[in-house]
Amino acid sequence: MILNRWQDAAAQAMQDAAGHDSVLRELALRVYTSRLIGQDPDLVMHGGGNTSMKQDLRDVYGDVTPVLHIKGSGWDLATMKAAGLPAVRMDALLRLRQLAALSDEDMINIQRSALLDSAAPNPSIETLLHAWLPHKYVDHTHATAFLALANLPEVHAATREIFGDRLAIVPYIMPGFALAKKAAEVFEDDPSIEGLLLINHGHFAWGPDAKASYDRLIVHTNIVEAWLADRRPAPLHPGVALPAPDLTAILPALRGAIIAQGGGLAVFDLRGTDDALQFLQRPDVADLASRGVATPDHVLRTKGHPLLLDRATLAGGAAAIAASVDGFASRYKDYFDRQAPRFGGTKTRLAPTPGLVWIEGAGVMGVGPDAAAARIAGDIALQTIRVMRDAEAVGQFRPIGEADLFDCEYWSLEQAKLGKGKPPAMRGQIVLITGGAGVIGLATARAFAALGAAIFLVDRDPAALDVALGWLGQDHGGLACDITAEGAAATAVAACVRRFGGLDILIANAGAAVQGDMASLPDAALRGSFELNFFAHHAFAQAAVAVFRAQGNRTGQILFNVSKQAVNPGKGFGAYGLPKAATFFLLRQLALELGPEGIRVNGVNADRIRSGLLTDAMIAARAQARKVDEASYMAGNLLGREVEARHVAEAFVMLAQAERTTAHVMTVDGGNIEAALR
Repeated sequence: MILNRWQDAAAQAMQDAAGHDSVLRELALRVYTSRLIGQDPDLVMHGGGNTSMKQDLRDVYGDVTPVLHIKGSGWDLATMKAAGLPAVRMDALLRLRQLAALSDEDMINIQRSALLDSAAPNPSIETLLHAWLPHKYVDHTHATAFLALANLPEVHAATREIFGDRLAIVPYIMPGFALAKKAAEVFEDDPSIEGLLLINHGHFAWGPDAKASYDRLIVHTNIVEAWLADRRPAPLHPGVALPAPDLTAILPALRGAIIAQGGGLAVFDLRGTDDALQFLQRPDVADLASRGVATPDHVLRTKGHPLLLDRATLAGGAAAIAASVDGFASRYKDYFDRQAPRFGGTKTRLAPTPGLVWIEGAGVMGVGPDAAAARIAGDIALQTIRVMRDAEAVGQFRPIGEADLFDCEYWSLEQAKLGKGKPPAMRGQIVLITGGAGVIGLATARAFAALGAAIFLVDRDPAALDVALGWLGQDHGGLACDITAEGAAATAVAACVRRFGGLDILIANAGAAVQGDMASLPDAALRGSFELNFFAHHAFAQAAVAVFRAQGNRTGQILFNVSKQAVNPGKGFGAYGLPKAATFFLLRQLALELGPEGIRVNGVNADRIRSGLLTDAMIAARAQARKVDEASYMAGNLLGREVEARHVAEAFVMLAQAERTTAHVMTVDGGNIEAALR
């Protein structure tokens, strides 16, 4: 059941924060209930749905102007602010009702010209529907329960059974002018109704104030949820337990096959929930995979159908997976070729790759050009299978047909955006960083994340790792482990593969500056230093190369944090410099061996970076030994400036983007002739 989240104290606080102006206080309640709706994924998710409020404002001339506050394009109800509900002049919107037809482009232009604030975002595509309903507050959601109801062939009879005459039904029409006009006509046939059910689309409710509209929305949704719950079958009981598929082999092969279709890099987000695993055991799962989307809004993020990988396909290995992806691409191209001629050659085909993958025995998976898009598709995947399950339990899941699906996916407004925005330089790249929670590791992670990469941090300190991931945000991942432990590298790389689907860049950064004179250094200390500063790097490189090869697209990079100690030994640092020198040679050897496969290997030689290696205590001791202050010691280079972790991060980024560079080591030390490479 959906929880009614309204709290009088919170509503009052929102109004008080808006000040004493009654207009702003009223708008604050619209913002408040918008957030309540947006924060419940069983009502809307990821920018879906919209809310509105009608209000009288005074313009710059002092004239009273009726306006509609409506969710603006690009805003999410979950994080709504007043700026996300731009005011549109009602007179312009109401006048449009007399037209027989109106293109989307003209509609948006008129709506934009009617904004009180010319800098405000574009009003929602469903602005006219909100404007032509006479109620002060209007809420529109894509609630999971209502989507199950809205996609039933028997939707009219079921709605009458549940609500009697309280809800009216609007036939499926693509969002825009025609839908708004039809919805207004349905309402005017019986103005006593409490809401609208839009077939294959969603639910509208309204009220005289923010709380009344929100309350009604929750009540309606829970009525449908209760009706479905009474008819929902018991969960499937699994029979003989089958072994889980080997995702470390499957996902890189799948990712490589998707990339090979020319749609760019891909990031995955797998959801192996009990619901998903049970759903994929259904005998009709292949049929359901061919049906379509729960609401038209989803097709832009997920494509019209998922790619289904059953156990037989998975058993066939990389070749069978690639063939399945090729089959999906072929079917998608045929779909485009069937539908595009209706538009006289004005449509540009999108990449023929899936936005969702159903993997038997593993779960449902979102696929996107970056981690955020994959996460959104994954969330939609979980909602869709719940909608399918409930609709099939009470009748049949019957979404919009192919032509309507194409119209939504190839909407002129979306097609106009193609090629206009330049994606971030590292979008879709999956980057694993060892020592990722340290100063240099986190600086590097943030630099790559800022360019659109998906980051997977590996660090031995769980608390520091949690802090680092908090800095990066929810679309990144990590694993706490001791990288010197047997099998740790393979385990960490496999965890990255399960999180994102593959790997593009390994940054072998972890290390520690073990000290002591070589003449008296205990054997265990030297061996321990080699385990951390050389053998762990080698193990991670081997694990990364295995993934690069499994992806099969002749790409991949390894970047080593080598250190100037590899070429310029320091007194008392032999136990650190020796394994670093070996890592330096490893870099060159790997570059030699992997170059023919398109895998690049480079590194950074840094010096005097404040970090876990060069602590404040060490800086103080070394400055004192040289009889200089700490600032002078840190700036002891040709440039006379301290080198920071961000400078090392920039070097890693530059090497990662240097497409024709391999076997190279970049020095980042402000200038140290003794450590210059010869």
